Amino acid sequence: MTNDPRRSSRPRFQTFDDPSHAKGAERIEALRAALREIGADGFVVPRADEHQSEYVPANAERLAWLTGFTGSAGLAVVLADAAALFVDGRYTLQAPEQVDTGTITVVPLAETTPEAWLGTHLKAGQVLAYDPWLHTVDGVARLERAAAKAGASLRPVEANLVDAVWAGRPKPPAGRVAAQPDALAGESREAKLDRIRAALAEGELDALVISDPHNLAWAFNLRGADVAHTPLALGYAVLPREGRAALYLTSPEIDADLRAALEPLADLRPRAAFAEAVAQASAGAARVRLDAATGAAALKGLVEAAGGVADTGPDPVTAMKAVKNAAEIAGSRAAHRRDGLAVTRFLAWLDRAAEDGVSEIRAVEALEDFRAEGGELRDVSFPTISGSGPNGAIVHYRVTRATDRTARPGELFLIDSGAQYADGTTDITRTVAIGTPTDGMRERFTRVLKGQIAIARAVFPEGTTGAQIDAFARASLWEAGLDYDHGTGHGVGAFLSVHEGPQRIAKTGTVALKPGMILSNEPGYYRAGAYGIRIENLILVEERTVPGAERPMLGFETLTLAPIDRRLIDATLLGAADASWLDAYHARLRRSLTPDLDGATRDWLEAATRPLGEASA
Repeated sequence: MTNDPRRSSRPRFQTFDDPSHAKGAERIEALRAALREIGADGFVVPRADEHQSEYVPANAERLAWLTGFTGSAGLAVVLADAAALFVDGRYTLQAPEQVDTGTITVVPLAETTPEAWLGTHLKAGQVLAYDPWLHTVDGVARLERAAAKAGASLRPVEANLVDAVWAGRPKPPAGRVAAQPDALAGESREAKLDRIRAALAEGELDALVISDPHNLAWAFNLRGADVAHTPLALGYAVLPREGRAALYLTSPEIDADLRAALEPLADLRPRAAFAEAVAQASAGAARVRLDAATGAAALKGLVEAAGGVADTGPDPVTAMKAVKNAAEIAGSRAAHRRDGLAVTRFLAWLDRAAEDGVSEIRAVEALEDFRAEGGELRDVSFPTISGSGPNGAIVHYRVTRATDRTARPGELFLIDSGAQYADGTTDITRTVAIGTPTDGMRERFTRVLKGQIAIARAVFPEGTTGAQIDAFARASLWEAGLDYDHGTGHGVGAFLSVHEGPQRIAKTGTVALKPGMILSNEPGYYRAGAYGIRIENLILVEERTVPGAERPMLGFETLTLAPIDRRLIDATLLGAADASWLDAYHARLRRSLTPDLDGATRDWLEAATRPLGEASA
């Protein structure tokens, strides 16, 4: 292991560039000029590509280029006399720091929706333009209702207006596309396609358009490099209920072994041929399933123009992908042990380095290098959130060279990070004390920890949804009149997206949790201008035996392996059952990780995971 991982010269998976909003007014005005040229009065700019991806290629970062906002979710509306950026609770602090608020009004979604805003800002007779490849069918329907309510109209455009004014727009991605081995995927392509076709038959569907690159990767056991942090090959597939499938990938860099593996099952065709393929699949009034979550409104137009029926609903692949098989679960456990070793080494380093001062960027670089030393790191699973003091209160804070600060004694340091390994995807958040924490910090931290443990210990009947158990994580905070403005947990893929649906633990989590699903468990608390607290582990839904149970029961296995800062725990508030869980978790860490740790880090882990009833060494 290197003595100082902060000084590694290896290429980084993330940068710390400061996105400038200095040109916000200029770019908004350029877009307005483009609107005048086509006789429209407004344009909708979502943070989306044609697949509704979370991480989009550089040439699809239209919202960031136009406004300066770099969050993973958001939408802007630009009218002749007003411009607004709509963001959710994760970005209400970040967005005003990034955009030119003299030109663009930041609107929290908790206060109003884009549709409601349009209802008060659009005027009768005006025309609102949109790119039909960047909006879902439901999304367009909402815009249509908002425009109609204002007496305005909605118009699709053939060429995106931001692209027309974006000088120097990057080229489309062309990453290498390769096979995901069956040993890691746990199921062959043939078996998966048979399952998908059976679902089409059950739904009386003639064909499926796979528009979600995650589903494309899962169904055909392939991985790509077209976007940052998620091993995706952008593109589509058309899968008829009977007959050969066809893939339409953006990148021409397709590995020869993958070509050979796909040849018996599917055709590899140029991306430019995709629209015609949709038309052919739709002929003869065929019923074509379009994914409601990721299928562009433009696809509906292609199907209907060819005489087909656009059946908008869930892509059956999404539910199949969410339930991990035995190989994927084994891979995830192996990835989490590997990741736990790296994170534990990092936390031990952070404790030592904090005495001399640790900046947020130095922490990000050190953690990435500890992960890279394991030799299996493919990428980080998202840009690391590294927030000291008040920056920790920004839920999705992204450190830049302009915002980087050094943690000071008496502050909290929140670091939320993850890794991509060929056998699994990880996501972990730890909040640590720099120096001596205040009693208030310990009280808030312990309430968050109680929520984390409440989810980890939960036992619930089959059919339970994430919405039904979300409150478990919030109960201790609610007792003190506190809460947090994000979901408690999101689904996680198997060497795929760190944010995977349809499962989630949130007020909006209406999908029943099933054995094999992996989710995050991450309650938090954020005191604006002071500090943030979040504790995140990944958890696996598993069957649970309950003596005397009258129905099948489920629970969670905690996959993440890294210590939780005992210095921030008020054991009197935690309670005996929760303390017992934490002590057992820490004992498990020692058993699992100690054999592969060197002397100094092993000693640090021993002290950091002592039972709560014992004093720290």
